[in-house]
Amino acid sequence: MPFVHVFRAQPPAANTARRSSRLRRQVVPAALAMPLLMAACGGGNGDASAQQATPAAACAELPAKAGLAATSLSTSYVAADTKRPGGAATGSFLPGHCVVTGAINPRVGVDGKNYAIGFQLSMPDNWNGRFLFIGGGGNDGILRDTSLSSSISVGTPSPLGQGFAVVSTDAGHSGTSASFGADPQARIDHAYNSYDKTAVAAKSLIATRYGRKPDHSYFSGCSGGGRQGMMFSQRFPDYFDAITAGAPAMRVSSGATVAAMWNTIQFNAIAPQDGAGKRILSQAFSNADLQLVANGVKASCDAADGAADGLVSNVKACQFDPAVLQCSGAKGADCLSSAQVGALKSVFAGPRNSAGQALYAGQPWDPGLAAPGWRAWTLGSSTTATPDARYITLMVDALVNEFFTPPDLTFNPLTFNFDTDPARMEAYSAIYDTYRDDKLAAFKQRGGKMLFIHGMSDPIFSAKDTMDYYERLAANNGGIAATKGFARTFLVPGMNHCSGGPATDNFDSIQAMVDWVEKGVAPDTIAAKALPTNTDMPNRTRPLCAYPQFAKYKGSGNVEDASSFVCAAE
Repeated sequence: MPFVHVFRAQPPAANTARRSSRLRRQVVPAALAMPLLMAACGGGNGDASAQQATPAAACAELPAKAGLAATSLSTSYVAADTKRPGGAATGSFLPGHCVVTGAINPRVGVDGKNYAIGFQLSMPDNWNGRFLFIGGGGNDGILRDTSLSSSISVGTPSPLGQGFAVVSTDAGHSGTSASFGADPQARIDHAYNSYDKTAVAAKSLIATRYGRKPDHSYFSGCSGGGRQGMMFSQRFPDYFDAITAGAPAMRVSSGATVAAMWNTIQFNAIAPQDGAGKRILSQAFSNADLQLVANGVKASCDAADGAADGLVSNVKACQFDPAVLQCSGAKGADCLSSAQVGALKSVFAGPRNSAGQALYAGQPWDPGLAAPGWRAWTLGSSTTATPDARYITLMVDALVNEFFTPPDLTFNPLTFNFDTDPARMEAYSAIYDTYRDDKLAAFKQRGGKMLFIHGMSDPIFSAKDTMDYYERLAANNGGIAATKGFARTFLVPGMNHCSGGPATDNFDSIQAMVDWVEKGVAPDTIAAKALPTNTDMPNRTRPLCAYPQFAKYKGSGNVEDASSFVCAAE
């Protein structure tokens, strides 16, 4: 048996707050745990000693029994939490469960830093036979809280609380910076290798703990997690029965990052200057300016779905032109300057090179552009010439460290050359991006199911790109009707990146996957609602409709109620 070193891993500093927020999750010694038989916890085929152990004792024995090569493991048992408050995202209580923290292939990189593929697997005492891999996001580097739902399915009661075994990974490095890009193996780990190794290790540990493999395996993620889901469907098509890819970063290195540079340059060029002549990016548009644009979009497009309800659901019917908002004279509170109109047109049309070739999809017009999430990515809120927009703080970090080959740490994003710089990203895009629609044949053949979900006012990964991908997928698989047999797309009007905005952004896509796989009930709609804290539309409900259909008002009934809407085509 391979040597397994048991240690008590310390969580990365960036993850400490997440773990401390797990209210009253009490770690108890094995001697104080409930004396439940393992056979009563979903494991009926393990060895006799494991079946006689208490759950806490079985958890403590896992590292010695795991037999995972080049992997260090530590475990802790968390008692059933009878005092944890309920909530849509967490469920009423957490069951007793074993938390396994692992480090696969620890090594020293060429940059002298320590690396390992970190993961956390939570296995409940009363296992329901299901396995869920929750995706990461950003530059990764932290372990996602396995007691919560995926970031694209926050309406799902805690899968762990429901009885799922749940795993997350840090993608092979610690810390949210992309500085790991100096190490070639860390790049490969972040692209695909860490997810492969984590999924294999998790399934092996599940089999050891319960005496059998998962009955069904699921993946759910958003943003980078959406890319990871698409990667699994293409590189490892037999790992999951169903995958939810939310706002997928399928072309982050070859498209979305290029667009982020394009957008930053357009907005920065029209931003006012400080006393030293430096641009203040956040002030290119005031909040009132963005609300003016949002109102213009609603005036032009809102009623195309049958109801003037603040949601632009009939996406393809929206052909807004911001020129209608241009001031006839000086800039005023009720109009935009010609420079602002020009910048909006350039940004929403998408980046192009000097030959006019499109480099990424443009953005759809949606009232959600006035929401805080859209500003946070594109403009930020800094009142100085030091920008804090996520395009700069996150995307440039990834660009200079990871997406450029070789890295270029001195690069100025305002000098991005749209003719030559995209070529510097091609080498990494070849292993990182996941937009090839011709790579799903094996996943489809084995009966895999895909759910794509995207917010219409996502400012970083355009919903138009997901729509284009799905239409290409349909064209190569016998049309929309045939493609819906294994892949469906759901658009969320008003939603920013993965959540937020004037939207019904609270839904349960994980249950939709389970019903599709285990009951054969394909999701024509996904029930969605706005949270009570959403001041734009508190407690509103809507059906999310399988693309190309959209939620159309029936002509009568309460516009706040989903029952007043039906899924229809344009």
